[in-house]
Amino acid sequence: MVHLNGPPGIGKSTLARQYVDEHAGVLNLDVDVLRGLIGGWREHFAEVGEIVRPLALRMADEHLRGGRDVVFPQYLARPAEIERFEAVARDSGAEFVEIMVLDTRQRSVERFARRGGGGGDPDWHEQVKEIVAREGGAEFLAQAYDQLAEVVRSRPAVTVLSSQEGAVERTYGALLSILSR
Repeated sequence: MVHLNGPPGIGKSTLARQYVDEHAGVLNLDVDVLRGLIGGWREHFAEVGEIVRPLALRMADEHLRGGRDVVFPQYLARPAEIERFEAVARDSGAEFVEIMVLDTRQRSVERFARRGGGGGDPDWHEQVKEIVAREGGAEFLAQAYDQLAEVVRSRPAVTVLSSQEGAVERTYGALLSILSR
């Protein structure tokens, strides 16, 4: 199980999509896609997150127990949440690979503001931008980045993957290199 963690808009979902496109049988466990399947997700974003996370845990468990890999592109800043997914991987006999996709703090905030133009669901991106704006905008994103930096400090097995805007192929190549170790 590969957990691609990182700030919103850094390219986690893009990397996950590319990985599963090139690796038959791998599950792209994008919790944000699951969230969009639950009625009321726009009005109750956080509450729906609490509904879909247990579903994601069960999906990961089932897929891993079948001997297949899972890539999990999801911002998680609380170590306890990460540990829940790690436990599912370990309990199913799978390895848990934790990768933090990062740019600088400032560039991460700027990248989020520009997100949504390169595929994916435009309605989703606009909804998330509205939520971030309500939560404090750039300051909220900067705090989220700081929380992830703490995750890197507190979880020694995390591998940091540098992500440069516009360099998807280079970042993807670096991801493949990490996973080949």
